[in-house]
Amino acid sequence: MSERYKAYEGGLFFVTLTVVGWVDLFTRAAYAEVFLESLQFCIRQKGLRVYAFCIMPSHIHLIADRADEDKLMTAVLRDLKSYTAKRIYELIETHPQESRREWLVRLLQFYGRPHGQAFKLWQEGNHPIALPSAEWAQQKRDYIHQNPVVARLVDEAHHYPFSSAFPDCGITLTELL
Repeated sequence: MSERYKAYEGGLFFVTLTVVGWVDLFTRAAYAEVFLESLQFCIRQKGLRVYAFCIMPSHIHLIADRADEDKLMTAVLRDLKSYTAKRIYELIETHPQESRREWLVRLLQFYGRPHGQAFKLWQEGNHPIALPSAEWAQQKRDYIHQNPVVARLVDEAHHYPFSSAFPDCGITLTELL
């Protein structure tokens, strides 16, 4: 793994999780809900603290750290990606309204083959950027919340349901200081 993409422990990070091939997977609410449920599980059970997030169609941004610095954030992110990949792949195969099923399954299998896997949903790495100050964290949070506005998915950040800017996002957030 490249040094620049290693998630060093003991700090606040801006993290990006990207779908292979930048596929617009999260255009289906059911897939975004799987991620949200898994994220909430990691908050409750694995000590992940999330300060901001946004699920865009092809990628996810988080500002996060670990409550228990003795446990690795990379391990939590690995588990989150592994579980959501399996669960979303199952949904793709069974979702009654998935018009892209054949194409998505073939594509995810294609990306998995070179890695000896049946399929691959997430790109390698988490691309963490350390946030050494409250100012940087606020700047990244604003960037995350404005992502759907810039992409013209909504007119105002608080209208996007798969973001921490949404008033009832369903995720237990930790406040930035």
